[in-house]
Amino acid sequence: MVHLNGWLRCKDAAESETVAQYLPEHVRLTLAEPGCVRFSIEQTEDPLVWSVNETFVDAAAFAAHQARNRASDWFRATIGIQRDFPRTG
Repeated sequence: MVHLNGWLRCKDAAESETVAQYLPEHVRLTLAEPGCVRFSIEQTEDPLVWSVNETFVDAAAFAAHQARNRASDWFRATIGIQRDFPRTG
């Protein structure tokens, strides 16, 4: 299993609004990927910080997710947002 747990840290309300705008489709597409066990990004009590939790069955499933993600509207819209979610497994 491959796990990622951490944070998206927005620098301002505009970045947080971008996350909220693009998130539903990103979640929908990710949950439909083969090998996705768990995927959630949820806003925390701090409106600029989003909790990220991902689990994929193996490295190949995670690599496929990364490839799809990098070609997505989500990635283009959120590329400048600070990400802090270390990978284990």
